[in-house]
Amino acid sequence: MLITETDLHAFLQRVVQDNIDGITDVIFPTSDNDGYSFFTTQDSNAEIILDSYRTVDPAKILFYLTRERMTPDEFAPRKRLILGIKACDLKALELMDQALINQEFVDPAYQHWRANSTIVTSDCGTAGATCHCNLLDGHPYAESGFDLNLSRLDDAYLVTVGSDKGKMLLDLMKKEFHLTEAPARAKEQVDENRRAVQKQLEVQNAGFVRSNVFDRWRAVEPHVWADESRQCIGCGACTHICPTCYCLILNDETDAQFVKERSYDSCQLHGYARVAGGGTPRPDMNKRFRNRYLCKFDYMVHNFGKIGCTGCGRCTEACAAEIDFRQVVYNVSHQRTVA
Repeated sequence: MLITETDLHAFLQRVVQDNIDGITDVIFPTSDNDGYSFFTTQDSNAEIILDSYRTVDPAKILFYLTRERMTPDEFAPRKRLILGIKACDLKALELMDQALINQEFVDPAYQHWRANSTIVTSDCGTAGATCHCNLLDGHPYAESGFDLNLSRLDDAYLVTVGSDKGKMLLDLMKKEFHLTEAPARAKEQVDENRRAVQKQLEVQNAGFVRSNVFDRWRAVEPHVWADESRQCIGCGACTHICPTCYCLILNDETDAQFVKERSYDSCQLHGYARVAGGGTPRPDMNKRFRNRYLCKFDYMVHNFGKIGCTGCGRCTEACAAEIDFRQVVYNVSHQRTVA
């Protein structure tokens, strides 16, 4: 089905005004004066940006909040419609699902936000300078895991249904506006657009192409990690901005009542994993630096069957020391290992 851009925007306005289907929040990317995009809400009257690349902040922050009170009966009774999530963030959420909603453990806050959110992904219309999903067998468009997906076609969007929740949303759109059948050539046009962005990614990342076999990284000589981490200042920006990092610190905020609040933690910080006696398993920066890369390419593969990097490139963009994640992965991948 096709929906015009004008009708889509009008539908989103009506959803908020009329509380259609009980939806309380419509969230989408908008851009700042420098051209970077951030998630905002419909009541901000901001311009909706669906056709660029991923937002500065990962979609994770909408489901795994940077700071949150851990009292299930106090979770906000919200029903959210979230648009403009990109394929890299969707893959990250799928990994987060495995970590936080499984047979052994369920994070009640994360589960709450996942259950009460409808995800509408959209194809990337361009690639950011640090985007590299293609190096990890990814694409600048979602293939599964979404409720609805939007692909730009001139002044309209081709709507693809990915779940029952998505079909219900599409039916709501049809009640409010006239959607048309997609022309026969629509799929071909979408594929052409997708190939153009894929080509852009391949060109800009040509110098970082390497094997995606990382099972020998634990045996890479220590001096390699020391060299790669030389510029790192241990600020933790890379892990805080990463869509698949979920380490937390639990704070006791008890006053008149029992209160626990969690917030993001980072394996790159000096105090991470330090025990009461002052001991720490990774006192040196190069060891903490190494741990982050092994977490993404070894530990998460072992635990979840997925590489923990989706190629969003945010860590490179956020790094105060201007360390290029792609370059480190390339360099380490080409090193000899300890016998």
